[in-house]
Order: sequence, then C-alpha cells, then structure tokens
Amino acid sequence: IWSIGNCSGREIEMRVARLALLFGLLSQASGCALVAIGGAGAAATATAIDSRTTGAQVEDQTIEVKAYNALNADAELKEQAHLNVTSYNSVVLLTGETPTSALRRRAVALVQGVEKVTHIYDEIAIAAPSSLAARSADAYLTAKVKTRMFADTELSGLKIKVVSEDGVVYLMGLVSRAEADRATDIARRTGGAQKVVRLFQHPD
Repeated sequence: IWSIGNCSGREIEMRVARLALLFGLLSQASGCALVAIGGAGAAATATAIDSRTTGAQVEDQTIEVKAYNALNADAELKEQAHLNVTSYNSVVLLTGETPTSALRRRAVALVQGVEKVTHIYDEIAIAAPSSLAARSADAYLTAKVKTRMFADTELSGLKIKVVSEDGVVYLMGLVSRAEADRATDIARRTGGAQKVVRLFQHPD
C-alpha cells in the first residue's frame, strides 16, 4: 500500500507496473489468483471488505476445489484441456480451452454437478491449450487491472474478482452499479485488455 498524493503521473505508472509484476509473479508461484498482502491482518481486512458473507467466501473456495478435482479426475480433460474455475457467490466462470466441443460440454457438466453451484458462465474456447507465454501475459494483465483498482480512490479493489483469458478481462463481484461501472472503466483503460466482460451481481 502506498500514498500517491505527491507522486507524478510517471511515478504512479512505474509503481503500478512494479506492483503488477509482483502480483503476477506471486499469482503464478501460488498457482492461483490469491495474493497475500500483509499477512493475517490483511487477510482479515480483505474478508471484512468483501461483499460476500464469510460463509459464501468459504463456499466459493470449496466449489473451486471440488470443480478442479472433478476436472482433473477426467483423464482426457486433464491431458488435452486448459481450464480455469472461478466461483463468486456460487456463480462459476469457466475459462480456458478444450480441443473439441464435446470436451467443453463434458467440463461444463462436471462443474454443474458440484454442489451449491447456482449458475455457470461457459467461456471456454474451442482451441488448443494456450501457451505458457499467453498465460503469463494474462496473469500480468490481471495483476495490472487489480493494481489500478487498488490505487483508485473511488473503488475497493478487494470487492472485484478479475480473471483474464486471451486478453479478455472478466469482472465478477457483488457491487453497486456505480462500482461496476467504475471497475469496468478501469479495466478497459488498462493496456493489454482487448475486451471486458461484466459478470457482476447487484444487491439492489
């Protein structure tokens, strides 16, 4: 966390770039989108700011684990596909690639069978699995978007789930319409974002 009040535009850009790179490396090292900042205290703060209940947050983590286990148990999917599972408030976003539509349908069916899943956004592309370079670029793009959200004074980045796949940025969260518009604008203005897909839920 840093103060940007006395920084020039160039200095802010450099800090954002450095943090984005750090977040991207940490995300790749951990194998997921979780970045721990400041230890247990920061984790508690993130949990408190999140619009979901604590129970919903735990449920989303459980859904993701069960979904990945189901997908990895399928030998063909494990060997031929690249799939990402993101759950927010029991709504699941599936991204990645499968070589055939049959495998895509199988992946969706497996995740639909996971307990507590209420809806699935199927954004799986029919294509060969993406390269390591492409996945690294997506991780970096996600990190840049998240970093800019954290730096924004009008939006809490902790409320927004960001997923990037092949240059497409997916935004999830339980937020107001004004927060959704703000997050969308930030993502659209981030270099490398080719398209922004809004998958928000609104409490009103």
